[in-house]
Amino acid sequence: MTGLTRAAAGLGAAPPVRIAHLGLGAFHRSHQAWYTARTAPEWGIAAFTGRGPAAAIPLQEQDGLFTLVERGPAADAAEIVGSLARAHDGRDVAALSAVVASPATALVTLTITEAGYAPAEDALAADRRALAVADPGPPRTALGRLALALEARRRADAGPIAVVPCDNLPGNGRILRDALLATAAEAPRLAEYIEASVSAVSTSVDRITPAVTDEDRAAAARLTGFEDRAPVVAEPFHDWTLAGGFPAGRPEWEGAGARIVDDIAPYEHRKLWLLNGAHTILASAGPRRGHASVAAAMGDDAVRGLVEAFWDEAERHLPAELDAPAYREALAARFLNPRIEHRLAQIARDSEIKVRARILPVLRREREAGRDAAGCLAALAAWADGTERETEPLLADLAADLAPLAADVDALRIRIRQN
Repeated sequence: MTGLTRAAAGLGAAPPVRIAHLGLGAFHRSHQAWYTARTAPEWGIAAFTGRGPAAAIPLQEQDGLFTLVERGPAADAAEIVGSLARAHDGRDVAALSAVVASPATALVTLTITEAGYAPAEDALAADRRALAVADPGPPRTALGRLALALEARRRADAGPIAVVPCDNLPGNGRILRDALLATAAEAPRLAEYIEASVSAVSTSVDRITPAVTDEDRAAAARLTGFEDRAPVVAEPFHDWTLAGGFPAGRPEWEGAGARIVDDIAPYEHRKLWLLNGAHTILASAGPRRGHASVAAAMGDDAVRGLVEAFWDEAERHLPAELDAPAYREALAARFLNPRIEHRLAQIARDSEIKVRARILPVLRREREAGRDAAGCLAALAAWADGTERETEPLLADLAADLAPLAADVDALRIRIRQN
């Protein structure tokens, strides 16, 4: 079988680089790279891995091409995506700096996981030192590498640029901007440049993209006729909402269904609470009942009951125009798609950060409204039970004011186990 390359696929040269991306993984390729290929074939992406060269190597050998397998409830469809112009080892800071410093580069997108926006103090200190000296060593974090690349753009006088975080954090544009300014705390000229010339765009992103298996690679080959060492699998559904400025331009992503809005908060809340909050509950309660996938856990009435109870409370705090009931119905169908093997172990990573963003905001709103927040507390109980840690110190670590709820959560932990 023929290997996947631009020549073999009958495609021309890679598009010129207009976008830099940090965090070369499956979700970026099923989402931002797909939106860009669909709407702006002249906008090439130079993508950088997060940890080591592994994800970049097969894409380098395939001229940046990869197969996107769209897995519906009944059948698969496939397309070859060509928006990746280059794939780099994330440790190649010189290459990243050169891309970001180019006047042709209009924006930087990021999928560095939620944890990437809150580096450890020692890593942050090392990044600050790297930015404060004339001959810096390599930064330790993705944000440090981005800050160094922005310094290269400042020195090149390449003009303003947009940075676009695509990770599941509320207000992710503000969080990214604050984190970049914190990283540049000992580099005042860079901090001034970030304040004046870097637009941080907030986003809400949504497309379930499970880890790829050998069976998925075989399916991609059957559908396209090409051997692809780096395919991705995604559900048919996709959604992208963005709010913020693009001073150097952007692709017309709206052509593939993206929406540009003035206020992103309602869309963030709907997605983070209903989809991601449910994912956290499923990943917490599902394994306790022997389930390994989202579809299996959602098909368990006891686990689904936890999800629905949380959804009932979250829905109260969403504007009517977002039609939360229809969104919930569509989510349930997506979760129950048995052909999307979305592993609970994949979702469970960095769970404490996720609980803070997905469960606590609803809990606080329910308590402020004078309600008992039983659905939120049950979600916390499922998560606490999954950690196998003592409840009171776990809740105190999560938020000091939650410690008094430990007895209620413990009672719910017992009920969840009995069910």
